[in-house]
Amino acid sequence: MMTKKNVGGRYLLNTVATCLLFGAIMLVVESGLINRYMAMMLIPVGYNIILATSLNLSAGFLGQLPLGHAGFMSIGAYTCALFTMAVDMPAAVEFPLGLLIGGVAAALCGVIIGLPALRLRGDYLAIITLGFGEIIRVIILNLDFTGGAFGLKGIPKYTTIPVVFVCVVITIFAIHTLIKSRHGRAILSIREDEIAAEASGISTTYYKVLAFSFSAFFAGIAGGLYAHYLSILGPANFGFMKSVEILVMVVLGGLGSMMGSVVSATALTLLPELLRGFSEYRMIVYSLLLVIVMIFKPSGLFGRYDFSLGDSLGKIGSIFRRKKKPEQGGENDESDS
Repeated sequence: MMTKKNVGGRYLLNTVATCLLFGAIMLVVESGLINRYMAMMLIPVGYNIILATSLNLSAGFLGQLPLGHAGFMSIGAYTCALFTMAVDMPAAVEFPLGLLIGGVAAALCGVIIGLPALRLRGDYLAIITLGFGEIIRVIILNLDFTGGAFGLKGIPKYTTIPVVFVCVVITIFAIHTLIKSRHGRAILSIREDEIAAEASGISTTYYKVLAFSFSAFFAGIAGGLYAHYLSILGPANFGFMKSVEILVMVVLGGLGSMMGSVVSATALTLLPELLRGFSEYRMIVYSLLLVIVMIFKPSGLFGRYDFSLGDSLGKIGSIFRRKKKPEQGGENDESDS
């Protein structure tokens, strides 16, 4: 049983590891070990990790199949961008506030679409969420204050590597904490057997909407980061293929694996750039790699495995303790003789 002391120790260990990782990333960037272009690619990697891990909450942990994640991303992107362009505050205040407002707007839309949509299952849910994403895109296309087909321009470039890193850490921590809580166990029970979960007294509609809106909130955050990285937005950026791209990241990494979402989002963001030297065959190689992985590892690269630093160190410690015990036993036998 996990004690409060053990939990506190794990949080401290993870905090130290996160700070060391951030220090290593900034050292590599500032020292010039990678060029400026590759350094800036860390920003798309970051917001794609947020998109993949947030969708994994709905698709992997809840066991549903939503195809409208790009719609929530677009709501967060436009809401955050319009807010930062309208107000006159210091960047250190207006950008975090804009991200929060964009995330809340996306979460509210998640609740509105989730209440009727999540009564459906499987293909029907995929179709209705796909339709929602397309409706949002068409609405944005026909509104004047969003820039319409010409796009929204003049968005301040606030997104930086440290900001993205902090948002990624908060997203992973929040989703991990939710899944490990009592509410998370209820969400997982719906994935395993929805009828049995409902028979056990779990409000399946409530927990479906909770997971769906939680997922939409972080998609909105990713959209805000995306808007202030490109500094220009167009409705075409949030089409059906964007939702499919995010879903591919989740499926490739493993449905229900946070570690898988992080690794696959990183790989699928960087791979097209690393293959630019083979520009004629780049997309062929990219597609073949996806097909090969799905053939030989249909459950995804990590399946449902999730890495835990505390558990890994505990296993290493137990191995050393087991090796040490026979040696100590041998010394005692010699002294007795």
